[in-house]
Amino acid sequence: MKALFLLTLLTAIYINPGYTQTGSVREPVRYVGGQTIDPDVHEGRLRYAIGTENRQTMRANRTHPEMADGFGWTYNHGSNLCYWNGNFYQQYLSNPADEHIAPGHTLVMTSADGRHWNKPVEVFPPYKAPPGVVIPAGYNGYMMHQRMGFYTAPDGRLLILAFYGHTEAPFNKGGIGRVVREVYKNGDFGPIYFIRYSSYNSWNESNTGYPFYKRSPDAGFVAACDTLLKNQLMTFQWFDEDSGADGFYNGKKAGEALSYYHRKDGKVVALWKKSLSALSSDEGNTFSDPVKSPTFLMSGGKQWGQRTKDGRYALCYNPIESSEYRYPLVVVTGDDGIVFDHMLLVQGEVPPRRFSGRWKDFGPCYMRGIDEGNGNPPGTDMWLSYSMNKEDIWISRIPVPVRYTVKGTVNDDFDKLETDGTVPDWNLHSPAWAQVSVVESPGKGAKTGKSLRLSDRDPYDYARAIRVFEEEVKVGAALSVYADPANTGLLEIELTDQYGNRPVRVAFDEKGQVMVTDGGEEKIVMPYQKGKWYRLELMVDASLNGKYSLLIDGRKVLADAKLAEAVKSVERLSLRTGHYRNSPERVTPNETNDPPLVGADEPCRPTVFYVDDVRIGRESLKGNGL
Repeated sequence: MKALFLLTLLTAIYINPGYTQTGSVREPVRYVGGQTIDPDVHEGRLRYAIGTENRQTMRANRTHPEMADGFGWTYNHGSNLCYWNGNFYQQYLSNPADEHIAPGHTLVMTSADGRHWNKPVEVFPPYKAPPGVVIPAGYNGYMMHQRMGFYTAPDGRLLILAFYGHTEAPFNKGGIGRVVREVYKNGDFGPIYFIRYSSYNSWNESNTGYPFYKRSPDAGFVAACDTLLKNQLMTFQWFDEDSGADGFYNGKKAGEALSYYHRKDGKVVALWKKSLSALSSDEGNTFSDPVKSPTFLMSGGKQWGQRTKDGRYALCYNPIESSEYRYPLVVVTGDDGIVFDHMLLVQGEVPPRRFSGRWKDFGPCYMRGIDEGNGNPPGTDMWLSYSMNKEDIWISRIPVPVRYTVKGTVNDDFDKLETDGTVPDWNLHSPAWAQVSVVESPGKGAKTGKSLRLSDRDPYDYARAIRVFEEEVKVGAALSVYADPANTGLLEIELTDQYGNRPVRVAFDEKGQVMVTDGGEEKIVMPYQKGKWYRLELMVDASLNGKYSLLIDGRKVLADAKLAEAVKSVERLSLRTGHYRNSPERVTPNETNDPPLVGADEPCRPTVFYVDDVRIGRESLKGNGL
């Protein structure tokens, strides 16, 4: 009997693939890295995905709409992304102040390079019902809600889509229908049509605000819509708003906010909120029932998965169970789309939320990449779109292959880089009013070539640039710093360990002084002049009884200072035009009705610093006493 049992068990395991766990319908994906976040700090004490560039594409502004979206609305969320006709398209929905409160509309921005973005354009205005059609009892107006924004048809046409429903519950019985229009290559948009009405009620051409797509005189547009309606994977993203009372989904079950990718064996992996996943072997016609992946910790934020251009796989999410505090944004990677490892930081900044609003959760929310078939930007980078605090819209460019360590000496002079272009191996946090960019070096005859500029006029955020270097116990770091003559702010320079601890702290402060931290004490080591380059050399020893020294223009201004925090090693240089922050915290009240932060819509006086000739490595210690 025992032998028969073992034979049956082995047969089930090796012949029936559904019996096995990881990679099967029982557990489509697994995270094996072991890293978890520290919820008490924004960065989570994670290592960085090296070279990630985070840029704000739309900064909400209530009192100066012309500086933002043209409307002054401050709830902005649910972004989608595609690449078409040589441009990125970033779509998002927007309400005046609160989630699920009317009115609502959808906007789109474009960019040729992912760094410089055009002003948002309204593509789906607030819904207006035909005369005589009234809002049903129990609802409070109209809103937009969509999990999917773009579809590139086989003939190359680009469709943009959104969903109209009733406030405050646009789903199923509260839904009206999905709308579509074509994006033309000249930048214009075609007429708005409904492509599918809600299957839970009787909306149709006679009682809705736009005609049915079949009415279009453009046969190619109609054909593109027909193709989309037959695409089981693309349309499965619509399930949230209308789960298909008419059998549209062939009885499939789903979670919320689908993303999907193809494994190397051809199977499709479906991912949803709250760690749910499933598999399809027939291009999405059927899916296994969604199951919770216990190794992926997440809550109401979306997750995003894709195959990257190096043939590997990446999955992005907020690794926290609390929906109100959706930070940090991380990426895990793997070879087969089944097993994922190495949790790394994509976005660890959480700026202050400037405007209160309902359900405006803290942090980078609802990340979306480019759906399969919706474009292939130049290069190998992975792109992510998301909102910050459900208020501003951001984009991340993650270099592929995704990596977290560096070998050898860092020697960055920026001279060969494109002006205002990408900065290889540097992690950038670049808000619209606090940008990091490569520019021609300033100073009359003092320097030639290019340098990295951190220019900040944001009263509630800062520019930040981080350079990961080879992890060392003893290391030398040198850089040149120039404060612009118009500068009124500060630059904080830190060396950190892999967890974000800050043992070495130097600052060019607002009063024209170079400040250092010696153990728990701040000291002034010298004054500095604006409009002059200074050469800083740091020698760090993170071994027992750690210490560091500082030379400025060859003169030792600090010797054997104590580290501000005990660490075993260091591996990052951090430059920041603002003080270190860790608010909001996990206990910061979320659902509060506070006035806007004072001066939130006004640029402040400028902080402008330039950094050049960054050299980091053990070689830099020679002759400096460590």
